[in-house]
Amino acid sequence: MIRVILFLLAAAVLAAGFAWVADRPGDVVITWMGYHIETSLMVGALSIAVLVLVLMLLWAIVRGILRSPEQVSLFFRHRRAMKGYLAISRGLIAIGAGDLRSARKSAEEAARLSPGDPLALLLTAQSAQMAGDRDGAERAFRAMTKRDDTKLLGLRGLYIEAQRRDDAQAARLAAEEAGKARPSPAWAGQAVLDYRCAAADWAGALAALDAMKSALEKADYRRQRAVLLTARALPLEEIDRDAARAAVLEAVKLAPDLVPAAALAGRRLAEAGETRKARKILEKAWTINPHPDIAEAYANLRLGDSARERLARMQKLAAKVPGQLEGALAVARAALEAREFAGARSALAPYLSAPTRRVATLMAEIEESEHGDEGRVREWMGRAMRAAGDPVWTADGVVSERWLPVSPNGRLDGFAWKLPLAEIGVTRPVIEVAPPPLQPAAAPIAVAPPVPQAKPEPPPRKSAKSAAKPKPVEPVIALVHAPDDPGPDSALESDPVPEPTSPSPRAPWQRFVQLFR
Repeated sequence: MIRVILFLLAAAVLAAGFAWVADRPGDVVITWMGYHIETSLMVGALSIAVLVLVLMLLWAIVRGILRSPEQVSLFFRHRRAMKGYLAISRGLIAIGAGDLRSARKSAEEAARLSPGDPLALLLTAQSAQMAGDRDGAERAFRAMTKRDDTKLLGLRGLYIEAQRRDDAQAARLAAEEAGKARPSPAWAGQAVLDYRCAAADWAGALAALDAMKSALEKADYRRQRAVLLTARALPLEEIDRDAARAAVLEAVKLAPDLVPAAALAGRRLAEAGETRKARKILEKAWTINPHPDIAEAYANLRLGDSARERLARMQKLAAKVPGQLEGALAVARAALEAREFAGARSALAPYLSAPTRRVATLMAEIEESEHGDEGRVREWMGRAMRAAGDPVWTADGVVSERWLPVSPNGRLDGFAWKLPLAEIGVTRPVIEVAPPPLQPAAAPIAVAPPVPQAKPEPPPRKSAKSAAKPKPVEPVIALVHAPDDPGPDSALESDPVPEPTSPSPRAPWQRFVQLFR
């Protein structure tokens, strides 16, 4: 609407101008070099306008002739670029559809029509990956790293290719190079953090975590930093206790529910005589996550206390979270050490109808310490062998006797206090291999007895071409459930325990206690 109004206004101004000139006639006389030209004002003005238009037309023709080579070249370049763009589009669609032949053909066409184009390089790399040509993919990714706009994409590709060929050194170098960019991509920061953790370089891991702080949620950052600080403090526990205490106290502030940090902080503060501060830390951690390590640290707040004083302290701790099995076990253990057998039995009484292994094993110790009744000891050890398992430190199907900062698969904070193999319903015993001295990059291995399976039928014969690319087969694990607890009366009848052959009557059940603790 505005354009129409402006056009009408312009036309009105021109018409008014012509009318004004027409109402005021005049003559124009030109005398030059013997020529005499005389005409009216209107005709002279029109002649000048026509002359200007002719000159402009002539200049346009001359300019077009002079620029014609450049225009022709630009036309062909644009046409070539459009063909390259269409080839890239076809190739990316073919990769998404799984059409390897079309993808490789389009990649070759795009590389010929648009050499050095970022999308052409990406198409070449992805088609090479799809065809299993790792050398070609790596060449394409290295070409990407030479351009500023595709450097991170090329480093990401090199990182993935290095992981595929199990070249940890090349993958680490690619991740560190990508981590130098600002802003740093999240994958690069996480990769550098994982490599630092695998090498037990906790100072470097903390620096890598700080570098990727902006990409993490606040709660995740606090938790991971607390885990790294605890991992850093554990090797210093016997070397530099002051540094270990400073690191673990910061970890407790960041994550009060982190059991290893709270237990280590409680021990270090108790040794330094700061009993009140240690008690507050341990009690707060217990209310969030009752754990036997916290109970042990709480029981030894004052090393000179008697067994009865430790029992009173454990009863106070268990009362903060009533109805917890860990509290009952802690009280029963302290009562057994204080030779308060009635109190120990009373603490475990609510769990005797369906005891766990630790409950049954502790009852065997009570029977041995109070009465020395070998029959009752064997009775409870028989129940322990059939009882449900207790929570342990578990990560990636591996059971560890103590907490480790990194799981066997390299996950930071991967170990959790839970029943092993509970996710797939397997409740049978797990044979634990005792861990070596603290090595953050390694973990004890949990070995489970193999599940008997039916012998599979032989597969049909295939051609050599199809046999070259076998399809992955997912293992099928049959669920095995342990039998129900038969109770103390039927335990001896169904599965009697042979009499010990060792001269010492305490040897058999003591071995069971050592196994199930």
